Amino acid sequence: MVSLQRTIRSIRRVGLREWWRQMQYIGDAKSGRFVGKDQFGNRYFENYNAEEEIPGRHRWVDYAQHDNNATQVPPEWHSWIHHIRKDPPTEDRIVQNLSPPWKTPWVENLTGTRGAYRSYNTTRPKVEHWEPKTAARGESSA
Repeated sequence: MVSLQRTIRSIRRVGLREWWRQMQYIGDAKSGRFVGKDQFGNRYFENYNAEEEIPGRHRWVDYAQHDNNATQVPPEWHSWIHHIRKDPPTEDRIVQNLSPPWKTPWVENLTGTRGAYRSYNTTRPKVEHWEPKTAARGESSA
């Protein structure tokens, strides 16, 4: 349960509109340092204040599309959120300079959606669908 003091502090820091939006989408009011934004519009934050955040939950993402699907997070941001990298991609010189020409833009996993990959099949099916043969009225099929 969130204390009244923490709720009032969050409303002062982020504003009433942002506080209400956070309560609707992530169920908790968080305030912290804005770290960066990726190509999808997701915003990344961090807050090292031990009084406010539970240890291990001091980095978070505010999704642009509120499906809360983890495949919407590119690999470089994923490694920062999960503490694999110390510095975020916006502050890490290695990540900024390391962009090979063959690297394609990150695309989220579309499995289970209309955009999912479906292969084209040219083989004949092993089982044929049964289609009933109908005769016109008045004719008998003997």
